[in-house]
Amino acid sequence: MITPADLTLLRRAVAVAANAVAEGDAPYGSLLAGPDGTILAEAHNTVRRDNDITAHPELKLARWAARELAPETAARTTLYTSCQPCGMCAGALVRSGLGRVVYALATAQLVELNPESGAWPTLAEDGPALFEEARVPVEEYYRRG
Repeated sequence: MITPADLTLLRRAVAVAANAVAEGDAPYGSLLAGPDGTILAEAHNTVRRDNDITAHPELKLARWAARELAPETAARTTLYTSCQPCGMCAGALVRSGLGRVVYALATAQLVELNPESGAWPTLAEDGPALFEEARVPVEEYYRRG
């Protein structure tokens, strides 16, 4: 359930996105707030500026949280973001241990505003294969603990 406090922080994420545009970057902004609502970190999309396809603000903040926050603190934080995280960012957010995500625009709404946002090609995948060979380093890693 989205609260009035959530809306305040979400508006700040939208303002970060607007500032990104003013700086010549793509219109995506995010912030990470602690359990008491204190803003811990902010980021915006710098994919073009950095020539880095992973320079999404959600991914930057997931990395920051994984490095800088204790797991129990990360689990009590909320990421506020101007658009629903993409698959890459969603995976990173889960792995970072963040507790919650609140977003302003859903992916479907973003695609309505900019149809090219949904024009990603489908990745061709084949597998699984070589189970007996591929399991050896995995089992060794987890045996070592």
